Amino acid sequence: MHHPIENLPFLVSRSRRLSVLIALGFVFALATAPVARAITEAAVPVRTSAPEYPYEMKRDGIAGVVTVVFSVDEKGNVVDPAVQKSSNPGFDQAALNAISKWKFKPARQDGTPVRSKLAIPLQFSVAS
Repeated sequence: MHHPIENLPFLVSRSRRLSVLIALGFVFALATAPVARAITEAAVPVRTSAPEYPYEMKRDGIAGVVTVVFSVDEKGNVVDPAVQKSSNPGFDQAALNAISKWKFKPARQDGTPVRSKLAIPLQFSVAS
């Protein structure tokens, strides 16, 4: 039994025919794959907790910023917080502790709560 692609004159070798079939299969798989839907509503904080300023840092007048990245699960809980960027490692643990106490209205996709990822900068200012 001959496959229609075997009759194409520009395909001279069996390996070339196989490569074309694989490529066509890949294109078909991409065309029929489900499309990921975008989040229609972002997660919104409903309860926050200010970070506890490390005593030594405040005493010495040291200010800084820690950006914490984390997920918000379908119930609005903070999951897997981690420091993404920090101006001073002395603030990192206080920032992680504070974010862990936050509660969110979860992100929604077509009305259904979904997990989402956020990054929030926390400021440490001596004036505050």
